Amino acid sequence: MTDTLRPADAEPAVAGGFTSTRFVLVEPSHPGNVGAAARALKTMGFARLVVVRPRVAHVHEDPDARAMASGADDVLASTHLVDSLDEALSGVHWSLALSARTREYGPPVMTPRAAAERAVPIVAGGQHEIALVFGNERVGLSNADVERCSAIVHIPANPAYSSLNLAQAVQVLAYELRTAFQMHGPVAHAATGSGDLDASPLAANDDVERMFVHLENALVAIDFLDPANPKKLMPRLRRLFSRTGLEREEVHILRGIAKHILLKAHR
Repeated sequence: MTDTLRPADAEPAVAGGFTSTRFVLVEPSHPGNVGAAARALKTMGFARLVVVRPRVAHVHEDPDARAMASGADDVLASTHLVDSLDEALSGVHWSLALSARTREYGPPVMTPRAAAERAVPIVAGGQHEIALVFGNERVGLSNADVERCSAIVHIPANPAYSSLNLAQAVQVLAYELRTAFQMHGPVAHAATGSGDLDASPLAANDDVERMFVHLENALVAIDFLDPANPKKLMPRLRRLFSRTGLEREEVHILRGIAKHILLKAHR
């Protein structure tokens, strides 16, 4: 079921942003929403749509999805179907979880506009991938899915009626990204965690997840973490590191520390 993720064609002036951005729908229930999301992406110049475990198999071929795509058939046809969020985020360096709910131990919260501005220096160098992650229409994203992302984006809708359709949420974020990419264009600073040209490249999601597994094993080995009573330690650590924008070399250092903790503990 898994396809290889590949960049799509985009507008030359801001191609780095468009080709480096993927939109991820996690377990969508309605094929029509997937088609409408494809249409939202195409109107803003994006084309990379990834769907995780859709309720309807081969959702991109469903008649309802095709009808709602309304001219964005190329984006819909190139949809990548994957089995897990980890697969969808493979190779991603910065990811945004769209959520209307506050999370006690989730990553930092941003507005769509602030997130789009933050994305510009990350994608400008053409070396980093970003992803926007949207949850199921009924229940949204799980805490575990949110914790795998770098930040939460909350759309400041009317508090008396804040329910947004999935495709509408996709449209809002795609618009904000398009505006930011066009405003800054190809002159944005090189893609690093802080905008510092001398900084190390950001760590990919795959490497960060492996680091957390390694670190958790080390903390268990020295009895700092009790697997039977973890007390939200790992979510708190994820929140701590998500605020830093981990660089590749920093992940290597942390894994080196975990490795030596395990060696000492086993002796």
